[in-house]
Amino acid sequence: MPELPEVEALVLDLGARLDGRAVTAVHLAAFSALKTYDPPLAALEGALVDGVARHGKFLDIEVGGLHLILHLARAGWVRWRDEVPAIPPRPGGKSPLAVRVVLDEVDGLTPGLDVTEAGTKKSLALYLVRSPDDVPGIASLGPDPLTDDFTAERLGAILTGAGRKQIKGVLRHQGTIAGIGNAYSDEILHAARMSPFKPADSLTDDELAVLYAALRTTLGDAVERSRGLAATELKAEKKSNLAVHGRTGLPCPVCGDTVREVSFADSSLQYCPTCQTGGKPLADRRMSRLLK
Repeated sequence: MPELPEVEALVLDLGARLDGRAVTAVHLAAFSALKTYDPPLAALEGALVDGVARHGKFLDIEVGGLHLILHLARAGWVRWRDEVPAIPPRPGGKSPLAVRVVLDEVDGLTPGLDVTEAGTKKSLALYLVRSPDDVPGIASLGPDPLTDDFTAERLGAILTGAGRKQIKGVLRHQGTIAGIGNAYSDEILHAARMSPFKPADSLTDDELAVLYAALRTTLGDAVERSRGLAATELKAEKKSNLAVHGRTGLPCPVCGDTVREVSFADSSLQYCPTCQTGGKPLADRRMSRLLK
């Protein structure tokens, strides 16, 4: 799933490509992806792109004063095409294409964006709104963890307010902190040498300082590594720099212990026992606790 660093990199890449370009057509290939109807997608035709922004894990393309907003969910992506096919996509087919944004012609080519979603479970969401806050998921977002006003004190207040909730769940809850998902919450907690099941309100001042530094560094470094990369390169860059997430059974790059996994109904987490849980494995079942 694209998280804050990948969406930020998409903003930088697409912002440079789309600046001042005109949208000539928007072809909807997956009707289930569109979550709004007023204004219609046709309202974008002929309008100029004003900018590209990010709200948590939402991508916001501003066009003619309207906001075309994408949530890429677990398997969505945005692909730049130097030339799109002349024939519009057929709605309802088996193609992963959800929507195509066609731009004005340059040097005899008609470029555009393909928004795709792999797999059979379709969760990608597309909104066309007058204000980003018209999207419920944006209106309810917590603070962005890379802004200057996201201080260690603010993180501490969030964790204290979360009570005994497991710290991984608090970090990835979008209404609490915007933009961190399953992968980067694993990475942040590994960098902080902290169990994913540690109660949020149990951190000492020193532990809070370590967690805050791990959060800012992990996300900030990921953004910097992605800066300047094209959209086609971002997935590989993310995967190649993960320490524990998605690396079950492989050695921890810090201590060499085997990375382990806890599976849930629709997701899993990865961690290093030596670095994070005092060498004790976590029980691989829902509502796990440290094995005695």
